[in-house]
Amino acid sequence: MKLSRPARRATLIVHVAASAGWLGLTLGLLALGITATTTGSAVTVEASVRAMKLFADWLLLPVAFLTLLSGLLLSLGTPWGLARHRWVCTKFWLTLATTTATAFALRPGVNSAVAAVTAGGPLPDTGDVLFGPVVSLSAYVFMTVISVLKPWGPTRRGRRLRAQEAGARA
Repeated sequence: MKLSRPARRATLIVHVAASAGWLGLTLGLLALGITATTTGSAVTVEASVRAMKLFADWLLLPVAFLTLLSGLLLSLGTPWGLARHRWVCTKFWLTLATTTATAFALRPGVNSAVAAVTAGGPLPDTGDVLFGPVVSLSAYVFMTVISVLKPWGPTRRGRRLRAQEAGARA
């Protein structure tokens, strides 16, 4: 399957916008997490973790899935392919891993922080509100870098397909 030029461009715009949105949401979560862990005000802690919960419940997963699906469509609908270049494979698996971690680690951590703070207790574990955003931000910056630099060359499959295509043209 090959995307037409207008479809490829539209998908690329969606992918870049969704990826930038995911990165921005993560920066916002990190700022809120830092605020929650460094403030001396119980009201500020509660406001910060409640805001994190809003982002986590309503925005993170839809943006993550949009990033994952648009990236998958781009890889399958363009010559880059999903398994032709190491950087594409790396981005795919990291996106899948961070989406999974968002669903099964970050969101539950934020929910437990909100439950504890809302019940009048202190923030139970600073890792609940800091670890997820720090790891996610690191992964997203790394994926941005490899999207621009496209390191590591083709995979074994990519080299084989390139040789087959060159042989068919000859």
